[in-house]
Amino acid sequence: MELMKKLSLAPGISGFEGEIKNIIRDELNDHVDNIEEDLLGNIITVKKGKSSTKVMLAAHMDEIGLMVRYIDEKGFILFTKIGGISDQMLMNQTVIIHGTKGDIVGVIGSKPPHVMKPEERKKIIDYEKMFIDIGAFSKEEAKEMVSVGDPITFKADFEEFPNDLIMGKALDNRIGCYVMIETLKRINTNATVYGVGTVQEEVGLKGAKTSAFKINPDLAFALDVTISGDHPGIEKKDAPVVIGKGPAIVLVDASGRGIIVTAKIKKILTEAGERGKIDYQLEVSDGGTTDGTAIHLTKEGIQTGVLSVPTRYIHTTVSVASMKDIEKTIDLLVEAINNIE
Repeated sequence: MELMKKLSLAPGISGFEGEIKNIIRDELNDHVDNIEEDLLGNIITVKKGKSSTKVMLAAHMDEIGLMVRYIDEKGFILFTKIGGISDQMLMNQTVIIHGTKGDIVGVIGSKPPHVMKPEERKKIIDYEKMFIDIGAFSKEEAKEMVSVGDPITFKADFEEFPNDLIMGKALDNRIGCYVMIETLKRINTNATVYGVGTVQEEVGLKGAKTSAFKINPDLAFALDVTISGDHPGIEKKDAPVVIGKGPAIVLVDASGRGIIVTAKIKKILTEAGERGKIDYQLEVSDGGTTDGTAIHLTKEGIQTGVLSVPTRYIHTTVSVASMKDIEKTIDLLVEAINNIE
């Protein structure tokens, strides 16, 4: 649990994943044979096996966040969004601006409802009309603390809920990082396994493209989270995967615009679940995609699967997931890798 908490609380928007890399390096240093970083910033760990078969595990390290775009004359910060964020969830969030001179806490503000026209109150406020207040009274004072281009993360807690549930920021995709780390610690296989913490997934699956090209594995598994359709406001038919029933083995995502998993990969994962008596769910998704989409189209094509942990409220600061589901994901992946010929 402490590792999961550490991963969740660590800051790392797309392009600024350094702290998560350090955690992965520290956790795996005594469990793998080699650790390196490629030119884009992916961390690539290698656990060597006796056979020539190469298996890649990919978990993106980046989280959604913001970036300083402009500092106005009164010292208020205007920002741009990094990754898919609903403007609705931004209002009044406490944030941390990670500047070269240290971390600065701020709060996202906007025009108060008292001075809004009636029609304005009914609308979602556009993020471009919001600003960050860091307590500065002038542009010069603000520039002493922050600079254009500084990354911004959301200030959030990590909580343990009943029923082995956890709540925190960046569970998309620090859960995947946790699964990758623990899988590399536990596997016993003849294959050579590459554990990759990828960068910039939330803004275009970028790290997966370069790392998969470099490794050129025989098989790959993207490790991520998926929408849990077990709470008010969402119909089961739109999101049938739920918390508590194990990982989702993704068969199709983004209505086929993303990955369409081959029969071979489906068999490897489902047979691992049956053999190990591990709960799993099957998912065909209309929505988003993962690093698996970039990996499976690399070079002449790579056999790629996707394992996702059901998670509520993803792309917010208060995601909720089950540690039991996370452990089942690790168990299934270990079972699958250990039985790869």
